[in-house]
Amino acid sequence: MTAVKPTGEDGELTPDARLGRRIRSFRTARGLSLRGLSAAVTGYSHSYLGRVELGKQPASAALVATLDAYFATGGALAEQRGLAHDALIAGYSRDFVRREREAVRVQVFTSSLVPGLLQTREYATELFRAGLSAPSPQQVRARVDARLERQRIFERPDPPYYWAIIDEAALMRPARDAGVMRGQLEHILRLASGPRVSVQVLPFGQGLHPMLGGSLTLLTLRDGRTTALVESFTSGEEAESAERVLGLAQRFDTARSLASPVRDSLELIRGYLKEYGDDG
Repeated sequence: MTAVKPTGEDGELTPDARLGRRIRSFRTARGLSLRGLSAAVTGYSHSYLGRVELGKQPASAALVATLDAYFATGGALAEQRGLAHDALIAGYSRDFVRREREAVRVQVFTSSLVPGLLQTREYATELFRAGLSAPSPQQVRARVDARLERQRIFERPDPPYYWAIIDEAALMRPARDAGVMRGQLEHILRLASGPRVSVQVLPFGQGLHPMLGGSLTLLTLRDGRTTALVESFTSGEEAESAERVLGLAQRFDTARSLASPVRDSLELIRGYLKEYGDDG
């Protein structure tokens, strides 16, 4: 019986399934079974490789790099994996996310959620489960993997300067499991201890402000240009015109002026960490 490949809503093969099919073509061209490939690239079980080939489980970056090297593809699989991840990102922000990979500075404000580049796997998983309509485990895992892939910009030899302003509402809003929020806040504190990551909290005490109800990301590119992305729910708008970007940057600066200083913000995060069950 022919295996049924996962498909999207339009009946087409999903990006993961297309990547899996290409991996299978390289394997069969070598005359290898799944067990044979598993033995050749040690560290990956034949069952995992089988799920990847069927598009039932996303291929990890490490696996793709290993297979590219083994099959001498010149990076073809890594390129296709990148396209697969891009397909999981909202259409209005795909070009913006591509620019994010090379940005020299990232500034972000979020009014109700932890910013994506600061999210843990567990927090992102709960978020996608809540935001998708009847999601399958595969759909959730694929989107979480794509989000975590974006965080690899912090692993660059020259990572960007990153400045996040988080509305206090994002810290107060609990996940279903207190352990998820505890891990999330611990993660923020770890990242904020680095030299290029700054986190501020805009406290409730500041009252109304011009950034309520949405999120804003500003990217400074290597050529000095700045581009912006405004998001709300499942919609968003990228802005590149100088006038529009200037207006949005002014809003960000206003939010930053209202936010608590970095040291006070980190103390506030530690306070919420204790509320979520921290014993320290």
